[in-house]
Amino acid sequence: MAEKCYFCTYHSTTYMAEHNNTGYWGEEQAARYLEAKGYGIMARNWRSGHRDIDIVAHKDGTVAFVEVKTRRDRRYMEPEQAVDARKVRSVTAAAGAFMQSHGIDAEVRFDIITVTGRPGGECAIDHIEDAFVPLPY
Repeated sequence: MAEKCYFCTYHSTTYMAEHNNTGYWGEEQAARYLEAKGYGIMARNWRSGHRDIDIVAHKDGTVAFVEVKTRRDRRYMEPEQAVDARKVRSVTAAAGAFMQSHGIDAEVRFDIITVTGRPGGECAIDHIEDAFVPLPY
C-alpha cells in the first residue's frame, strides 16, 4: 500500500475524514468521562460565529468550558500543547457569549481534556482543571 500523501486532494480528504472521526470519538470519550465524574453536560460543540466550545459542563455551581484535544499518541507533542494563545482567546470569547446568551451567572473555569488513543481501542484521559485563564486582547 502506498504511503498517504497529505498534499493531494484524495488523500487529504481521506485524512480529514479520519481526523474528524477521531476528534468526534475523543469528544465523546471526554463527555462520558465528565458524566462519570458527576458533571452535567450543558452543551457540546456550541458555536458563536466562527468560535466554538467542545463541551460546556457544570458541577457544584461551577461552569466548566472544556477544550478537548485528541491524539493517537504523544509522539510529537502533548495534546494540551495544541491549545495556544489564539485558541485560549477564542474559547474565552465563546464562553462569554455562552454565559450571556443563556443568562448564566456562575463561577467559570477553563479546562482541557486530553484523549490519547484510537476509535475502537482503549484510551487514556487526562483532565486538566483550570488549565488556562482568559488572556487580554
